[in-house]
Amino acid sequence: MADQANEPSQALLRLAAAYGVAPDFWGFDGSHRRVAASTLIAVLDALGVDASSPERVDVSMANVGDMPWRRTLPPVVVVRQGRNAHVPVHVPHGDPVTVWLELDAEAGGGHLDLVQADVVVEPRSVDGRLVGRATFTLPTDLPLGWHVMEAAGPSVNARSVVVVTPSSLTLPAQLRSGRAWGFMAQLYSVRSRGSWGVGDFADLAELGWLSARECGADFLLVNPLHCAEPAGPMTPSPYLPTTRRFVSPLYIRVEDVRETAYLSAADRALIEWAAEPAMALDTDAGPIDRDVAWTAKRSALEIVFTAPRSAARQASFDGFRREQGEALEDFALWCALAERYEGAPWPAEANNISSDLVDRARVELADRITFHCWLQWVADSQLADAQRAAVEGGMSIGIMHDLAVGVHPEGADVWALGDVLARGATVGAPPDMYNQQGQNWSQPPWRPDELARVAYRPYRDMLRTVLRHAGAIRIDHVIGLFRLWWIPQGAGAGEGAYVRYDHEALIGILALEAHRAGAIVIGEDLGLFEPWVRDYLTERGILGTSILWFEKDQNGRPLAPEHYRRLALASVTTHDLPPTAGYLAEEHVTLRERLGLLTESVAQVRAEARAEREEMIAVLHGRGLVGADPSERELVEALHRLILATPAALIGVSLADAVGERRAQNQPGTDQEYPNWKVPLANGSGQVVLIEDLFSDPRLRSLAATLNRG
Repeated sequence: MADQANEPSQALLRLAAAYGVAPDFWGFDGSHRRVAASTLIAVLDALGVDASSPERVDVSMANVGDMPWRRTLPPVVVVRQGRNAHVPVHVPHGDPVTVWLELDAEAGGGHLDLVQADVVVEPRSVDGRLVGRATFTLPTDLPLGWHVMEAAGPSVNARSVVVVTPSSLTLPAQLRSGRAWGFMAQLYSVRSRGSWGVGDFADLAELGWLSARECGADFLLVNPLHCAEPAGPMTPSPYLPTTRRFVSPLYIRVEDVRETAYLSAADRALIEWAAEPAMALDTDAGPIDRDVAWTAKRSALEIVFTAPRSAARQASFDGFRREQGEALEDFALWCALAERYEGAPWPAEANNISSDLVDRARVELADRITFHCWLQWVADSQLADAQRAAVEGGMSIGIMHDLAVGVHPEGADVWALGDVLARGATVGAPPDMYNQQGQNWSQPPWRPDELARVAYRPYRDMLRTVLRHAGAIRIDHVIGLFRLWWIPQGAGAGEGAYVRYDHEALIGILALEAHRAGAIVIGEDLGLFEPWVRDYLTERGILGTSILWFEKDQNGRPLAPEHYRRLALASVTTHDLPPTAGYLAEEHVTLRERLGLLTESVAQVRAEARAEREEMIAVLHGRGLVGADPSERELVEALHRLILATPAALIGVSLADAVGERRAQNQPGTDQEYPNWKVPLANGSGQVVLIEDLFSDPRLRSLAATLNRG
């Protein structure tokens, strides 16, 4: 909070507002908090704005006003289909200008001249020259898509992008009149006898097909499948990837790569030998070891990579590289450099994608670049097979992918995307009732101004990868498309400020890409934010999320199921809580006490957890869902029947709940203290449950029957 000595001036407040930096916020306890001047200055600095002195504030503020007038066209215009939009066009005062659109080829293509509107705007003196503004009108009947706008005059020749987005996404017919249910799983934790220590794409295909065929599930929500480090210790969290654009080859099933079948006996023996230490872990209930799994897979995949590909297969690979373009080549180069400098600090020049060293590396590491491009092609193919298997098994939606909120600060996206990601700040959350010191997720945020400057292409391309083989997409922390909590480098997690984004553009582009992919969109909206955000997302056809334990009425009691939202994915639990059996047993309290995370006495926290549980059991009893002395299994099924009583369009069921697992996948607020994201799927006795045995589990079959009865 700001004190009198750190109060921002009015000029600083105006500059912060111009860049979307909020000077205040509401705390979780209902208190109104102001942001210190030093924080505003540091956040502006991370946005590339100098506010280090009153004089620099004045200069920066003047620059804000002149910036649009220095551009002939705005870098991007995002508009909803059917709505009016006017585009300012800047030329030397008095010059004529012609503006037209080249329509998106996917929308049918074509040329369209734009009409100048009768809008009079006084010219402005900018950098010693007089600049005029003409206004052109975009027609309301433009097709959806990414169109190119061009302007030409005696002294200007410019182009820009016009993105026409759906006014609202339309739900599939099944969800307009009914609902769908599906399992929620952490893929790496769900293994089979053919896995290499980590659940993989073959397991995903099997899990999707069997969930539909054996249980009647309509979707399978999995953790983010974004790429982790290609060398060295692998970050276990799927929510801290090196890139959100590309897929982790850790999930490749080596034996399913076609060329594996044509290897010599000697090479096949090498692959079997490489697999042994990883496959031995499949039945180990201890923490998942991604490094053992990836070391084994990488050596095996290197052997398969050298095998000759048929003409058709080579053409397919070549086509994939062309389609993915420069972004794939840059990512593969980063992977090759990460291998080259494994275990050692990178030279300063290697961190600059435009340096001579990096240019030389493109030539020197050409084979490794091709290898990492090939890994992405193989992963993409196996991911497509998984979605196909899920749908062929009977799922109406198929695989629901998860999009993480950010990336690793030393990862490929930070290296390749330049100023589009901010330097000098990370993303997190202000203090709340669960984390009273706030949270720092160590992820660099998008820069709103730079995203607009590059016409949101990195964002669009990321969405296209995640949606490529998806029936639905879950957006982690969807409020991040509206505003993010920026923490200046070196500051505490609570010493940040909210930076606002152009949500109309970000949500619109998300809707456009989901529409083109035929995918449902779910936004994880559990945090503290303005009530209008949920209304806005509903208006755009984006579903929210409702977690049973978090849904409360105005009196703080469990919300009656009839009052849940219709447009939501409702579930009993989430990956940041223990499975329901563990939650009912207060294991979340025991764990937080053991890890020293409690800020109140354990007796008080345990009493509150017990009261919460008893209150929920009373609700179940009052609705006739349980008897006087219900067992753990009866309680878990009753809680899911309670969720079924909601109008929610989607019902999510944790696979961990289905088998009686008690251990949490993730304990927020910890790093090394708990094996976050390393817990294999096991039953209540701690015995690993493999896919081959999963669907004969009586507990799972009983819960699935409950869901199908409605």
